[in-house]
Amino acid sequence: MEEKRTTYTIYEGGEVGEVEINDDVIAVIAAVAAMEVEGVASMAGNITADIVAKLGMKKLSKGVKVSENSMVIDLSLNLEYGTNILEASKAVQSKVKSSVENMTGLNVDVVNVNIASVEVK
Repeated sequence: MEEKRTTYTIYEGGEVGEVEINDDVIAVIAAVAAMEVEGVASMAGNITADIVAKLGMKKLSKGVKVSENSMVIDLSLNLEYGTNILEASKAVQSKVKSSVENMTGLNVDVVNVNIASVEVK
């Protein structure tokens, strides 16, 4: 069963047209922003996403879920061992919120961070 995706209209320009952003785009923006935070080792995904990744169709948005009804972004992350979880989570929330809002003009209501594991090098 294919997952239903949401499209956000950010510009309705009359004769010129409109601009819509698919939530896959928002998921990628959120994933890239999260990965820029010090201490974030990788995005964590569900079993299905991991299987798809192993088959060669890896998506950067693995571990990111965007809610349909409001702009709620759920991230699942793997942190590097020794990283302060609270500080890293706050930094991810701030970075993701500002990146998505600055790039799209949309308001982000909530950024939820789930720490899935700690990676030891």
